[in-house]
Amino acid sequence: MSRYVMAIDQGTTGSTVMILSETLEVVGKGYSEFPQIYPKPGWVEHDPEEIWNSVVVSIQKALLNAKLDGSAISAIGITNQRETVLLWDRATGKPVHNAIVWQCRRTAPICSELKAAGLEPMYREKTGLLLDPYFSGTKARWLLEQNNAWKTEAAAGSLCLGTIDSFLVWRLSGGQAHVTDVSNASRTLMMDIHKLAWSDELLEPLGVPRAILPEIRGNAEVYGQTVATGPLPAGIPIAGMAGDQQAALFGQACFKVGQAKCTYGTGAFLLVNTGSEAVPSERGLLTTVGWKLGDSVTYALEGSVFIAGAAVQWLRDELKIIGASPEVESLAASVPDSGGVVFVPALAGLGAPHWNAEARGLIWGLTRGSNQGHIARATLEGVAFMTNDVLQAMSDDLGRPIVGLKVDGGASANKLLMQFQADLLQNRIVRPEMIETTALGAAFLGGLGAGIWSSTDDILGVWREDAHFDPGMSEEQRSEHLSRWKEAVSRA
Repeated sequence: MSRYVMAIDQGTTGSTVMILSETLEVVGKGYSEFPQIYPKPGWVEHDPEEIWNSVVVSIQKALLNAKLDGSAISAIGITNQRETVLLWDRATGKPVHNAIVWQCRRTAPICSELKAAGLEPMYREKTGLLLDPYFSGTKARWLLEQNNAWKTEAAAGSLCLGTIDSFLVWRLSGGQAHVTDVSNASRTLMMDIHKLAWSDELLEPLGVPRAILPEIRGNAEVYGQTVATGPLPAGIPIAGMAGDQQAALFGQACFKVGQAKCTYGTGAFLLVNTGSEAVPSERGLLTTVGWKLGDSVTYALEGSVFIAGAAVQWLRDELKIIGASPEVESLAASVPDSGGVVFVPALAGLGAPHWNAEARGLIWGLTRGSNQGHIARATLEGVAFMTNDVLQAMSDDLGRPIVGLKVDGGASANKLLMQFQADLLQNRIVRPEMIETTALGAAFLGGLGAGIWSSTDDILGVWREDAHFDPGMSEEQRSEHLSRWKEAVSRA
């Protein structure tokens, strides 16, 4: 009889629940959106109860779709939007304020204050992160500063602080467990990634008492069991957890040092496995914890491309040269090359490794013969160039080549983009059969924690490739492309 794993993928705009067999057959799926809250420009919040309700509804839909009763589930794995943080009452489980979302920029003044105090080098060394409103720690400080009573209750341990993973485990287990995992904890500015423990030196400037923090655990172990809640019966082990991008790296089975993944969405998120070493970046990348299985810890380097699919959306919505995003591939394929046109998609500045917030998008190399096909092709190539820059920075920091790139996300279906990416990287690109790798990673971790799979070797035995792309461009052509790209970036 097949055993089933439930993967809860709690995202920024909605929650997805997938039910998978141990051979990775998706037998059921459910999705539910929830509203975004924008109290002020640059501020983003979520109602935690709306998040919880979206998870419950998605569980119901997935079970109905699978024609299964909740008792058929052998394990639950969770993955979540990282850095989003909230406070709740330990006695009642009720949130005291909306969750502050990872996108929210309200804590920029706190970050500036900490930088002015000369604390950024210490945070960088201990956490692998930058002092930026993106991360959870300054959000936690902001929350505690809103109410003196909360500060008093926090010091007494009457409140719980957590990222979304912690909140979901708390709710699913009926308050039995206040836990987080090393991957989510590594994004808070509060955990020393070398010791895998909360650090008083990091907590003190943030004003966060240890009493409200969750216990830091590994990524594949039983954190607690469900209580009877909605569609789920009591007793299902909650056995795996990871932040979304680390879950995708795990779901892509990037278990060897130098293996990388890229998720192509609105932007592009890249992580590379650096093994047991927390590699400090000299090129503006983030050092983060990938996962901890038993006593073995795997670290990663992370970089982001701000604009990927959003560049194609810009062609659709602003230039109106395509009617729907998938049409960009056929338009780009209508010409043999970009005709010398280079598009630097710096529509929101340039991220790693350039880090130029003042950079602006640039279409360079236009001639009287340039047409829509050339611009479409240059757009796809621009995304590949940006991604290649991050991968090169990762390789340089790691001191060894990237040994293979696995891809997922909507744009990974674009064969022209994937081929050009392989040509630039001069390495094979692999697309998995199941491109929802974030949920897959949560399922793998939950299954490992509950004993459905016994090792990563078992996972490699069921992980399946859909397609691969091998480099076919000559080194001379590649060098010419990269030279033109470098020139265009210098002008952006």
